[in-house]
Amino acid sequence: MDADKVSHAGECSTSTSMSQTQQEEHEQCPNMEECLKLLKGDRDEQRLAGLLLVTKFCKAEDHSSLRKVYHAVGTSFLHRLLRTGMPKPESVNNDNRVAYLHLAVTVLAALCRVPDIASSQDMLSKIPLILEVISTPSGSSVLEECYEFLYLVSAASSDGIMKLYESGGIKILASQMPSLQDGSHLMEISIKLLQLILSRISLDIIYNDYLPELLLTAIARQFAVLHTSLKFDALHLLNGILSPKDTAQFLAALRTLSKDNISDNIRIGIVAVLQNRVAPAERLQALFLAESMVSIYGEDWLINQVSASAVQSPAEMCLLLVLEQSRVEIAVLLNELAYLKYEAPQDTSATAEAIELKRRNVAVACSLVEKIIKLISNIGGNDGNLLDEGTLTKLIHQLNETIMVVLEYLEDAKEHGQKKGDDLLASVRIIGSYLAEVPLACKEKVQNLLGYMLSVEGEDEQSPFYAVCFLLPLLCQITMEIEGCKAMASCGGLKSVIDCFSKLVGPDGYMVEDNGCIFLACDTIMNLLLKNDKIQLTVDESSFVSLLRALAYWSGNTDDMSSMMMAATICALVFDYTSEEALLSCSDFNNTILGSLYELITRCLASSKQDTNVDMDLSEIISAGFSRWVHRYPHIREAMKT
Repeated sequence: MDADKVSHAGECSTSTSMSQTQQEEHEQCPNMEECLKLLKGDRDEQRLAGLLLVTKFCKAEDHSSLRKVYHAVGTSFLHRLLRTGMPKPESVNNDNRVAYLHLAVTVLAALCRVPDIASSQDMLSKIPLILEVISTPSGSSVLEECYEFLYLVSAASSDGIMKLYESGGIKILASQMPSLQDGSHLMEISIKLLQLILSRISLDIIYNDYLPELLLTAIARQFAVLHTSLKFDALHLLNGILSPKDTAQFLAALRTLSKDNISDNIRIGIVAVLQNRVAPAERLQALFLAESMVSIYGEDWLINQVSASAVQSPAEMCLLLVLEQSRVEIAVLLNELAYLKYEAPQDTSATAEAIELKRRNVAVACSLVEKIIKLISNIGGNDGNLLDEGTLTKLIHQLNETIMVVLEYLEDAKEHGQKKGDDLLASVRIIGSYLAEVPLACKEKVQNLLGYMLSVEGEDEQSPFYAVCFLLPLLCQITMEIEGCKAMASCGGLKSVIDCFSKLVGPDGYMVEDNGCIFLACDTIMNLLLKNDKIQLTVDESSFVSLLRALAYWSGNTDDMSSMMMAATICALVFDYTSEEALLSCSDFNNTILGSLYELITRCLASSKQDTNVDMDLSEIISAGFSRWVHRYPHIREAMKT
């Protein structure tokens, strides 16, 4: 039997060559009735001719006609036609097979324009076959139709997305994308397919199966070189891949990639978006991507020189544009937030959703500005300045403008009695970062707002903590001077710092990046206590008890001598304000805690005599304090004897 006829294994047959069928079809004017009659014919040759007519006159938007075609031809014939066209090494009639394959895939893609057809189990079952076609040389002639089919089926239902992923679709896309033409229709469909996959599949799952280096390389290139709407699709996709920061393993793996082209192209794309007239939403997306890159690779990413293989752009351009756009976003978002919180109708879901979205957005912009402050600080500490004086002047000017806007927002919030919100917390954080570098900036405004900023709570906080942590570098600096101590005393700042310290080192200690916050809190407390005779601190007994309990717990759980010396120094200063009898009369204080503190002071006094590496300034404070109050703590001498 001829190879063109049905012979075995359910393959589609025809006794007429493709060229003959096409000629006969061309000689008559096609219409739907003739097409459907052929599709319902008894012989495969008739159905094949009917499908050829479909490709000639059925329009993609004519869902009614496409639905009639689908029901007329049936699912089994289309499946057999696709199977017949699949590449087979033993085939002796490869030309016809390629023609069958082209017809099958073209018709399937056309039918899937109808959503209920695309979401059917029949079409879902063909995803692995289409992926197989893409993976073969024969698939190059129908690549666009294959991609169209995959996109339409995946977009029609979540089952389609899962089937595509489970069938290895993302790996096949990754292997093909680097060879696709920049900005081509195939590249566009590929990016849209990846967006669909990420909308349904967790990045953790994707990472466990496959680290998409090839994908990132291809997408980052599109983001860099294109000047069409596809550039923004690439931008959104990069954000989808790089934005999640809760997977340490994933981020660690990203850092190990051969990332030069990826990193450079992302930087080039961000510069292009920020320096051209594009929609504000896309500019914000560019900032999101910049924040992700800085979080992954560090602040220096903003000023790294691009590699020779990437399209060139000035190294400082990215830094300047990111800061300028962050400044604009912060000003706009804070203004919109102020309106929503204080003027717009309250207790509506629309207002609540808008506030939450803008809070998240302003947090990203503030985070970028904070990282730029850190970058400038690090550069300033280097002998070799990486930025010229003109660039630094521009950066500082923009930072000053941003800080003034944020301070005004906090003033407005204070006037309205608002103390809770992640937007307020982000505002305090950026103020703390900036003033840690220039503590005398905006001096009057900052002093007026100091007590308020120390009272700010994040959305999920029950009492102020993070706001105090963010301000500790500033507090430590200003309390070195009498004026700063007076500002702290007048707003009750010591109690805020004591509460923060207790949370940092207590039994339920909060997670912080390092011990820096603990020592900054200690230095601030110590600065205030040492200058008490000039500022007249007013601290209630309960705060001192809380501080002493925290000191006992901290010193009892560390072998670090510098930590113990700091704890003993503060304890010696606190003992000036109370007595053994008064402390033991407090309900949440006992002999065990007091004994731990006596042991701490005794150990530190002994160490200062034996160890020359001990901080002598702290040692002198402890010794001087001991001589002042020892008569009020009679049992400390017993501790010293033992």
